[in-house]
Amino acid sequence: MTYKGGAWMALWGAVLLPALANAASAQELRMLDGRTQSLELVDAIINEAMNTRDVPGLGVALVHDGRVAFARTYGKRNLERGLPLQKDTVMYGASLTKATFAYLVMQLVDEKKLSLDAPIGTYLAKPLPGYGRYSDLAGDARWSKLTFRILLNHTTGFANFRQFEPDQKLKFHWDPGTRYAYSGEGLQLAQFVLEEGLKLDVGKEMQARIFDRFGMMRTSMTWRDDFAANFAQGYTESGALEEHSRRRSARVAGSMDTSLGDWANFLAVVARGEGLSKQAKYEMIRRTIVIDSARQFPTLSEARTDQWEPIGLGYAVGWGVFETPYGLAFFKEGHDDGTANYAVCIAERRDCILLMSNSTRAEAIFVSLVHKLLGDIPIPAAWEGYGPG
Repeated sequence: MTYKGGAWMALWGAVLLPALANAASAQELRMLDGRTQSLELVDAIINEAMNTRDVPGLGVALVHDGRVAFARTYGKRNLERGLPLQKDTVMYGASLTKATFAYLVMQLVDEKKLSLDAPIGTYLAKPLPGYGRYSDLAGDARWSKLTFRILLNHTTGFANFRQFEPDQKLKFHWDPGTRYAYSGEGLQLAQFVLEEGLKLDVGKEMQARIFDRFGMMRTSMTWRDDFAANFAQGYTESGALEEHSRRRSARVAGSMDTSLGDWANFLAVVARGEGLSKQAKYEMIRRTIVIDSARQFPTLSEARTDQWEPIGLGYAVGWGVFETPYGLAFFKEGHDDGTANYAVCIAERRDCILLMSNSTRAEAIFVSLVHKLLGDIPIPAAWEGYGPG
């Protein structure tokens, strides 16, 4: 079956389907296809999956009709000390930070403080290469084509980070806006433009506009000393301890610390579109670039494919998107040594799943858990580097 197309757009302003959560009792959860599962069965599914891959800790949350219907943690936040993972345990958000930052950007768009499609030079006092950090781009006028949409839909033409270049210098590999390639550099440039051009402290703006506003008490763009009593250590694929990094500077590409409880609440906010106009939410998850790369990483690979055409895989503002039998899905991963996070939502249903782990081993069970707990949707697992489950 082919899901590609814009049918979901016609439904955007329509009355949403009845709340799934309302149709289920407090002791069961309803999936996208209408089937219900007891909480005991959900626990069993999660525990069995964790055991198959020896995952130390995992948080699972389900959102139904824009409200958190289920949020539980399993396993340990610290194996060495035998400490349990809890809903308020501070975990590394990794690239979930990027999707959170996108919400700030869309708020600023709503307030007409910036435009997604205006050249970033509009907001700067001098040409971008005139700033020391971006002097590598001197002599290449393509920087003037960059916009916030291009920075957040990963079509800058930059490598993921400049340190991955042989000479560690920032450069364009193709014209901006023409091809997808995941790039933290693009997000960091967006932060630079907000701070240099609009004179915003992005860390403080994220705190006030999102974390404080939506009751995310265990979330910050930088490490806080009060996190020390309850935070998760990370574990690599080999099981080696990966110390939780205590980041001291706000970086929108991935410095956020958060918890399962906090980011589940934020995901529900995103599903509802709270704090954004309908147009802003629409723009945030509207596909603006088609993805034809065989894999998401390595980012500059030349391998192309039409494998993802049937599901309309693409990218929007801070979120990836694809089509499902239940309408448009938007998603975001978060990965680092000792960290594996995944979130996916069905836009019209306002139904989502969030998986957060302190081990990269969990990525091997993400697809299976989505299928067994949310529903059978065509996740581009091979593109994301996930196992089939």
